[in-house]
Amino acid sequence: MRNSPLPTSRPRVAAVATALACAALLCVALHAVSVAHAAGAASSADETASQPVVSVQTVRVQRAEIAQPVRGFGIVAASAANLTTINLPYVARIVQMRVQSGQTVTRGTPLFVVQADPAAVLAATQAKSAMTLAQGELARTQSLYDKGLATQSQLATARKAADDAQQALAAQNQTGVASGNKVVTAPLDGVVLQLSAAQGDQVQAGAAILQLAGGNAKDARANVMLGVEPSDAGAIHAGDSVTLRGLSTALANTPVNGRVVLVGAAVNQQSQLVDVGANVPLGQSAFIPGTRVRAEIATRSGTHWVVPRAAVLKDDQGAYVFQITAQNKARRVAVSIRIENGERYGVDGPLDAAQGLVTSGNYELKDGMAVRTGGGAPR
Repeated sequence: MRNSPLPTSRPRVAAVATALACAALLCVALHAVSVAHAAGAASSADETASQPVVSVQTVRVQRAEIAQPVRGFGIVAASAANLTTINLPYVARIVQMRVQSGQTVTRGTPLFVVQADPAAVLAATQAKSAMTLAQGELARTQSLYDKGLATQSQLATARKAADDAQQALAAQNQTGVASGNKVVTAPLDGVVLQLSAAQGDQVQAGAAILQLAGGNAKDARANVMLGVEPSDAGAIHAGDSVTLRGLSTALANTPVNGRVVLVGAAVNQQSQLVDVGANVPLGQSAFIPGTRVRAEIATRSGTHWVVPRAAVLKDDQGAYVFQITAQNKARRVAVSIRIENGERYGVDGPLDAAQGLVTSGNYELKDGMAVRTGGGAPR
């Protein structure tokens, strides 16, 4: 009996069918993965496209010296230590006045001519005579003592009389009393502030004749007196820079610079301000004595990051700024404000001089946001 081929072909058909089914399933799986990957890429692209890009303006940032300004108001006038009162130690009459109030004088300039009172001249003459007489008496007593005709006590008395006469004459010479007219000159460079006597007046010994405001900033004394708020006075120290401007329109744009030389330790009871004295080289400028001025005193000077005031923001975490990275992303940087100077701040913090500092549009930024400059090009 012959064998039938049917049982042998059935396994072969089943194997082929299984292979075809696996291939079909693999194709379906690959197609699903491809579709999912494409959908994911499209979703990521849509998400990226939906992120906002903020337009900002930036500036360069750098470290520089900056100071905290303190404002004061005052007058070009010498302090008490810078005033010189001209008087005479004897009674005299003003024969001629050579200067007037407000006049600038130099050392040696004739101020006035005086004539000493006759009584003062007589006293000086008597002092000279007394000195001559005492010296003669001492010489005579010494001669008698050498011959044994005078005692030691008599010689000592004669010596004391001679010493007293010499001291009296030295005191008279120091006053400068002389017969006839005498020219009194300025002892220093300065400005005549006040005339207390006029031509023909009889002035008493020690009475003020005129007052000089000396210096013109050639010494270390104050020639400008300012008043500042008591709360600001603690930051001011001798040596701080001062920029002086006049209150009038003509002097407002002609600043002159000087230095603080004294800071008051008490509140002035009249102005309720603290007095600050400054030494400013005014020279032949229009800032004459009596000129009303305003001043800016540079205090707490130091080196910090100098940034525009508009660049600094504040929230619950403190002050901060935004810088732009090379990837056009906003980077939040925490800063500490050290100095406020008008429209500028002096701050400390981990700033990068190579990255732009955002000055406009920073209110819309968050850390990591994409940005563009105002022109539209990525920063």
